[in-house]
Amino acid sequence: MTALGKALGFTRGLRFRLAFSYVFFFAILLVFLGIVFRQTLSSTFQTQMSNTLEEEWGAAKGYLRTGTEGPNWFYDSKDPDETFTVERLRRVYMLADTQGHPLQYSVIYSSIGLDSPSQIQAILQSGKETRVRTDAQGIPYMIRSGLMVDERGNRYYLAIGRAIDYNDKVLRDFTWNYFALVPIVLLASGLLGWFLAGKALGPVNSVAEAAQRITHSSLDMQIPLRHAGDELDRLIEAFNHMMTRLNRSFEQIRQFSTDVSHELRTPLTVARGQLEVALFTAQTVEQHREAMAEALEGIDRLSNIVRALLLLSQSESGQLTLQKGRLDLAGLVRDLVDQHQIPAEAQGVRLSAELPATCAIYADRIQIERMVSNLLGNAIKYTPAGGQVTARLTLEGEQVKLAVEDTGVGIAPDHLPHIFDRFYRVPSADPDKGLGLGLSFVAWIAKAHGGSVDVESQLRKGTRFIVTLPAGRAATVAPETPAVPLTEQVH
Repeated sequence: MTALGKALGFTRGLRFRLAFSYVFFFAILLVFLGIVFRQTLSSTFQTQMSNTLEEEWGAAKGYLRTGTEGPNWFYDSKDPDETFTVERLRRVYMLADTQGHPLQYSVIYSSIGLDSPSQIQAILQSGKETRVRTDAQGIPYMIRSGLMVDERGNRYYLAIGRAIDYNDKVLRDFTWNYFALVPIVLLASGLLGWFLAGKALGPVNSVAEAAQRITHSSLDMQIPLRHAGDELDRLIEAFNHMMTRLNRSFEQIRQFSTDVSHELRTPLTVARGQLEVALFTAQTVEQHREAMAEALEGIDRLSNIVRALLLLSQSESGQLTLQKGRLDLAGLVRDLVDQHQIPAEAQGVRLSAELPATCAIYADRIQIERMVSNLLGNAIKYTPAGGQVTARLTLEGEQVKLAVEDTGVGIAPDHLPHIFDRFYRVPSADPDKGLGLGLSFVAWIAKAHGGSVDVESQLRKGTRFIVTLPAGRAATVAPETPAVPLTEQVH
């Protein structure tokens, strides 16, 4: 970057642009107001002068009369007021007959230039005229001219005028003084705009500085609110919420890394140990077979973990596409409940279902099966012996609702908002912890099908998960069958 570019680099900043926009708008406003004020002042002067000339025109008609020697000014010369008035009227005037021949005129009017017969004829035809003329010294005069009829009915051409140089001087002085002050006002407003812009952008700079200080160990950083209730406060709130979400996400990922390491280390250690037993201490074929079988179980567990991680990655990256088709949800739930009877009986839990005969939806069979299996498996796992797990399927308007309810240990209210988060696991809920992905998959599958999942739970009373899916055009529900436990239906 050149030296000039570096010197002008500050002009690309938001603070400069805000201050410049403020000064530019203010400059346009000042120029516009100056022009408006000048035009208003000029119009006011012109109106006042026109009214004054109209008054003097009426006064001149009262003093001008036709005598034996022709038209003349008749007034009381001993009256100072009348004398002053007439002298003022005669200072700038011209009197001519209707043919345009001058009869009387003042010296000043002569310096301005006497009206020609053709001009006089044109003015008499139009009735009256008000115009501005300038003498040899450049002094402007406003002239009021027209037809005058005296008390005897004689017709004359009369023109009277007044100097308007003072009005022009006032306009010039106003123009020079006003526009001379504009740069000073703009400079002051520019400094004020620069200061105010810097003050307004202070919180933005705080956010930027805080963002630069963020590391993996300082994600709990928060910027204090200004409590102004403006856009900057909303920006700070959004930044703080973002930091909270990032901190929570990083904590989940950190915990997930720890859990994955533990989950992978355990089956690897078991498989290694069994293989070492088979290699160094096994004497018989049966001992070799037993060691290999246990090692294979560990490898299966590893495969399940890797499969879950791969599925998570595909779902988050959008690579997992849904193969939707017509699906009998009632039949699918019935089959899955039947498959979960053995683990339910092993734990002493009574598993039943209340399902309609059929319930056709448009969905991906594999993902819906994974969702229902996760819900049933969790319900059985967290329900103590003697408890009850029930799956219910109903149609409500344009929505299909699947509820999986248990009488298990329940979930604490503090954990309910987070149970669908990736990698989240309720602390000490189960000594044989998974990866905390099951319910997050349930939420993703429901959302991918245009639905949602809700949870209701009370500690030591049980939990109910409610999955809502759109019925769609392809969804149909047959009349419900009596609500009887599936075990009774199977047997």
